[in-house]
Amino acid sequence: MAEPLLRVDNLVRRFGGIIATDHVCLDVAKGEIHAIIGPNGAGKTTLISQLTGHLAPHGGRIFLGGRDISHFPAYKRSALGLARSFQITSLLTDFTAADNVALAAQAHDGKHSFRFFAAARKDKPLRAAAHAALERVGLGHRADVLVSRLSHGEQRELELAVALATKPQLLLLDEPMAGLGVTESQRMVKLLLELRREVSIVLVEHDMEAVFALADRISVLVYGRIIASGMPDEIRQNEEVKRAYLGDQHVVVGHG
Repeated sequence: MAEPLLRVDNLVRRFGGIIATDHVCLDVAKGEIHAIIGPNGAGKTTLISQLTGHLAPHGGRIFLGGRDISHFPAYKRSALGLARSFQITSLLTDFTAADNVALAAQAHDGKHSFRFFAAARKDKPLRAAAHAALERVGLGHRADVLVSRLSHGEQRELELAVALATKPQLLLLDEPMAGLGVTESQRMVKLLLELRREVSIVLVEHDMEAVFALADRISVLVYGRIIASGMPDEIRQNEEVKRAYLGDQHVVVGHG
């Protein structure tokens, strides 16, 4: 059996007396969209923060491509091909879409200087990479628009372009559907299905219609513990999952 791209073994994180991740075990195959679902406060964002290196675990190990990255800082994990989008947009709103992507590409390449904003705007390879990433997410025509003038849906798409500019193997997406309307959500689902040809995805999401449209496998996190992991139909039919979480998600339970 092929080595998973991402493997998490018994990951533990505590906040005082609260166990935010309780011996979490998880694996993500190459080319897979693996969704992590669960109620608010389940520990999903805490788990993602540990995978990226922004939060140190108190126990367990994390492997990327078979390499133990448990103690690697965030920048080193990024260099190895791990990229994250955030629950709340973290873009530079006074810069253009192309500026944001070029800066991400520049930071990933390690081209830092005291005039890095100016450098990113003048560096032709960086600009070319930025425009290619924007085209990939359908924002090529909005490259020179200030982020503050983009719609919320366009900003979400721009976040994907920023992540893609770092040439990731694995995308960690934290609530990419948050705040999107129906049409924007449908466009995002289509985009993520296209991206899976190029990159593996871990998807943390509350929109169950999107989750079941996208995921190859789903893991359910409740009170820091994974109570079930499997194919979408297995998760739909799991009685413990229904009691703990999906029982409140009427739009999903009962879909074929």
